[in-house]
Amino acid sequence: MTGPLRMGVVGTGSLGYHHARILREIPNVLFRGFYEANPERAGTVERELGVRAYPSLDALLDDVDALSIVVPTPKHHQVAMAALAKGKHLLIEKPITVTLAEADELLALAEQKGATVQIGHIERFNRAIRAALPYVDRPLFIDSDRLAPFNPRGSDVAVVLDLMIHDIDLVLTLTGSPVKDVSAAGLPVLTPSIDIADARITFTSGAVATITSSRVSKDRMRKLRIFQRNGYLSLDLAAGTGEMYRLRGDVDLATLALQAQPLEAFVERVAIDAPEGEPLRLELESFVAALRGEQPVAVTGRAGRDALAVALRIVTDIERSLPALGAKLPGRGA
Repeated sequence: MTGPLRMGVVGTGSLGYHHARILREIPNVLFRGFYEANPERAGTVERELGVRAYPSLDALLDDVDALSIVVPTPKHHQVAMAALAKGKHLLIEKPITVTLAEADELLALAEQKGATVQIGHIERFNRAIRAALPYVDRPLFIDSDRLAPFNPRGSDVAVVLDLMIHDIDLVLTLTGSPVKDVSAAGLPVLTPSIDIADARITFTSGAVATITSSRVSKDRMRKLRIFQRNGYLSLDLAAGTGEMYRLRGDVDLATLALQAQPLEAFVERVAIDAPEGEPLRLELESFVAALRGEQPVAVTGRAGRDALAVALRIVTDIERSLPALGAKLPGRGA
């Protein structure tokens, strides 16, 4: 695609607002405006950002080439299908949809229309992840913790689809291996759905990942630890920092086994770093670059579907231990 890319945003809640804010500033983008179903919110965003609020989704669709879809998850499928029917390229916030049937229908229409779909798994653009990727080498064990105080935004689906899916996408990316098995436990605390969950994922490569996610925590935490044969990566996703420890090349393992030695005698710390950058801005820039043919799509619709498939397996496994909850859980389905 050549020339300025006409773009818009659907949904300008707390996250959609920042999509609109950033898209105004990206080179090669002609930001047309947004559609927001709440008139009061639409007026606020229009005044604060100085951008046009369209009166309807159809009116916006008639005036853009591509969209960011930042509506609540249960509305992803409906809005995306309307946009794809008119051949629009889409960046859809995670998760791609609520069910696999919705995701499959969406991706089939995108292929039919020749439309690009990118999924907003924003942690791919986290500075710590970008710094770590050059050092990741066939992980054997990944441990992830993502804890947050309660926030009504996102509570319309299980915490697995709200928060844990970030880490599901990361472990799928880091291992590069198909999932072999999933086991999980969780329970509702403040909502009718699952508010805290712990999952263990095994991969055909032999790798294992454990993921804990909670939206009922007192404190915030977003940490990821990656263990592999040549070392250990410890990442603080909230701070965007990380470090790697690996076995020194001059270590005599036979001598090391004879007596206890200080850690620095056989392990070296490797500084890892990546350029600073606002993850959402990097994500939107990557989408624009993909549409202009300058780079591949960073997180494809298929990758988004894969993460959703694992998330729903986790929800299903939790339901087995909470049979009374199963019929009430948003995000059920194949």
